[in-house]
Amino acid sequence: MVEILVNIDVDDLERGVEFYTQALGLEVGRRLETFSAVELTGAGSRFYLLAQAAGTAPNAGSQTRRNYERHWTPVHLDFVVGDLNAAVRRAQAAGATLESESETHEWGRVALMADPFGHGFCLLQFIGRGYDEIVELRKLA
Repeated sequence: MVEILVNIDVDDLERGVEFYTQALGLEVGRRLETFSAVELTGAGSRFYLLAQAAGTAPNAGSQTRRNYERHWTPVHLDFVVGDLNAAVRRAQAAGATLESESETHEWGRVALMADPFGHGFCLLQFIGRGYDEIVELRKLA
């Protein structure tokens, strides 16, 4: 089985710890001083906040540089919560930005957010059977 570890670059490690513990209720696991990283636990996967200065390259061959203004990426995180409105308020109080009003779908509700480091994420509250509400059952031949 593959284990997923979530790595999030931040330009201020302590500010990142403060945001993710306050906004999402994650807890500090270990501090990995050698890597300038902090492990956060309390979700289905472990999170690692990695201190990386703005303007640095993500790897030796990269032409792009880290930028902590709001940016788009094809990969983002969804956090499933029990009460979307309360979760949005908590995230905003910790420094998140609500990017659009929450939307309701057959499967549940979603709020599009951004953390203080420019990373987009969603808060989801499932309704009924969640994504199973939109799964089409197919007969096996």
